[in-house]
Parts: sequence; structure tokens; C-alpha cells
Amino acid sequence: MAQIAFKRLTEVKKHELMNLMNHPLVRRQMPLLKGYFDEAACERFIAAKEKFWAEHGYGPWAFCIDEKFAGWGGVQPENGMIDLALVLHPKFWGMGKTIYHKIIHYAFVQMKFPSVTVLFPPTRTRVQGLIKLGFKEDGAVLVGNEKFIRYTLLHKVFNKT
Repeated sequence: MAQIAFKRLTEVKKHELMNLMNHPLVRRQMPLLKGYFDEAACERFIAAKEKFWAEHGYGPWAFCIDEKFAGWGGVQPENGMIDLALVLHPKFWGMGKTIYHKIIHYAFVQMKFPSVTVLFPPTRTRVQGLIKLGFKEDGAVLVGNEKFIRYTLLHKVFNKT
């Protein structure tokens, strides 16, 4: 079985994060990612995510699978809600559900959040997996002048699954 570790983004090599964020299959799902994700963009990204930890006591992690950087995500504040992000390198896409369950356990059991949201760009039409997990479509929102469809999972729904 694969060993999964959650680390702070400051603990991974910047070039690994840059490689992930510049991967064409990853970029296709991230409309807010404009231009080449260079070292300066990487530093701003890490600083912004670390600010969540400093101000809220939670934020995104780096995911390592068998000691290899696999992606980033977790929960972070987004427009007054708790947003769940999960960005994996394509070679680790098969691990998404396992990592999701660790994140959602953290969000609902450890942090006791009442709900979490997921934001998908409208181009992401394969949402049946989210629906099966109990998420409900919750309208459209604008983030950085980009439209996203918000899906919400309530803690009480999580408890029933």
C-alpha cells in the first residue's frame, strides 16, 4: 500500500511544484492559472497558501506518495466558505479518492467544519463522482473573473455516507 504524507508546501522543492502547475493536463483544469508558472509565481503561490495557515490555522498541503511529490490541496477559506482543493500530477490521479477521504476526514472530524465546497470550471462536466460523494450543485460563482460551478457537501450528509 502506498504511503501518503501531507506536508507544508514549503517542504517540497519549488521545481516540483512548478512542474505540476505547468503540466498541460493540470493546467486544463485550472482556469485561474494564467501564463507560465515560474519561480516568482511559485513563491507568490506558496506565500499565499502559507498565509492561510498563519491567519486561519489551516490551509493546503503538499501531498507526497511514497516520498514523491504528487500534488497539493486540502481546505482553504474561499469567500466565507471552506473550499476543498485537490490537484494531482496525472501519474497520481488514481490516488485522488484516497487523498480526498483524508482531507474530508480532517475537514469534518478534526476541524468540525459544517460544510465544504468544491469549485469546478464549467468545462469540467464529469461530476458524477462528486455527486456520488454527496456533493450538491450550489450555483455559479466568479473567482478572479472566471466562472466556477460550486458544489457543497454538508457535514450531516458526510455522516450518513
